[in-house]
Amino acid sequence: MATIDDVRDLVLALPGVEERVGGHTGEPAWRCNGGQIAWMRGPRKTDLAQLAELGRTWPDGPVLAVRTESAALAEALIAADPKVFFTIPHFAGYPAVLMRLDVIERDHLGELLADAWLLRAPKAVALQWLDERGLA
Repeated sequence: MATIDDVRDLVLALPGVEERVGGHTGEPAWRCNGGQIAWMRGPRKTDLAQLAELGRTWPDGPVLAVRTESAALAEALIAADPKVFFTIPHFAGYPAVLMRLDVIERDHLGELLADAWLLRAPKAVALQWLDERGLA
């Protein structure tokens, strides 16, 4: 089980990541190199109505959205573990996935945040980070 404090600890440990609060809901979001990599996401009225039409509901607990390499990868994550990952009509075709923080393991969360960061980080910084971890 992960918390918003875990998100902060993990994502702010990545080079160049900054936290901003704002947007439509005043929730925190994390950016790198001018692009958003993760953000807290609560339901909007439209989301709730669209989910109701589909016979679904918004999950209890905090929800984090994380950028993925592609919409196909987001779909694969959902298919692999629908208890943790989900999407809503608003995200259809968008390279991001929603996840329940109260269900995901901290280590898995860290991997997803690192992957999202790698999509936005400057190439030289990302290569150095990967090399330091023996992943390059």
